[in-house]
Amino acid sequence: MKAVYFNENGGVDVLQYGDLPDPVAAADEVVVDIHAASVNGADWKVREGSYAPTAFFPYVCGRDFSGVVCEVGSDVGDLAVGDAVFGVLPVGQEGTYCEKVATKAAVLAKKPDNISHVDINALSLIGLTACISIEESLKLQSGEKILIQGGAGGVAGFAIQLAKHIGAHVVTTASASNHEYVRALGADEIIDYNAVDFTEAVSDCDAVFDTVGGDVALKAFDVLKPGGRAAFIASGPKAPEPTRDDVQSLRPNVGRARHYMERIAELYNAGVVTVPEITLFDLKDAAEAQKISQSRHLRGKLILKIR
Repeated sequence: MKAVYFNENGGVDVLQYGDLPDPVAAADEVVVDIHAASVNGADWKVREGSYAPTAFFPYVCGRDFSGVVCEVGSDVGDLAVGDAVFGVLPVGQEGTYCEKVATKAAVLAKKPDNISHVDINALSLIGLTACISIEESLKLQSGEKILIQGGAGGVAGFAIQLAKHIGAHVVTTASASNHEYVRALGADEIIDYNAVDFTEAVSDCDAVFDTVGGDVALKAFDVLKPGGRAAFIASGPKAPEPTRDDVQSLRPNVGRARHYMERIAELYNAGVVTVPEITLFDLKDAAEAQKISQSRHLRGKLILKIR
């Protein structure tokens, strides 16, 4: 199969396009012919070795995908060859920058007929992360006020729509060029982070969802009301230590399971969420997509169209 992989950690120039062996399904797995796969912020960090030394080479990045089942393991009874499926690989497994992947059947859901492989893939990982963060970690309620940092990004954009569906008042940060985009997603208030310090523009939030990290994340505690809570997905494996003792600091546990994928499909079919703006790349151009991802100034989703 064709794949994009690397044989050492480093800059984007270590990525290679070539051939790797086809995978084979274990008893509880299926092999999927990948049609679309996302390029996510975690990918370039894995390539650089920022999380941990890479365990083996050649290494293929990528966590979420959509495609068609082409092989079924002996213990799999709920999926069949020819089923269109989508999902996010189990924690600890990567490898979707390629034409085929073998993974546990239990993390995949059947793709709805009314959405393309590219579009459902664009919702998979961002939807998983946003649903767990908003619904399970923050437990956002109707009538609450939430600040969602980096509103034009994929996860944050999904979170804006979900928070509005729940009935929250949504404040978000975005550059001026993205204000119309995030307003269309449902944001009630928009702060231009290039012109205004958000801590001076918003206060008394019940919740903050930070997708930016760094110094921005640490300021989240400044805008919470007593008893407020903040969730962080860009500050490493642990949430930052709160700067005050009357708020909660949370790191969402983004697990993988079929029911999360079915929840994403349910929200899409109900018109709660829309497909984000998508920039498409051929598989062989994955390095260019990672450059854009690493710039951290992108709107919507970067997708590799593989078939």
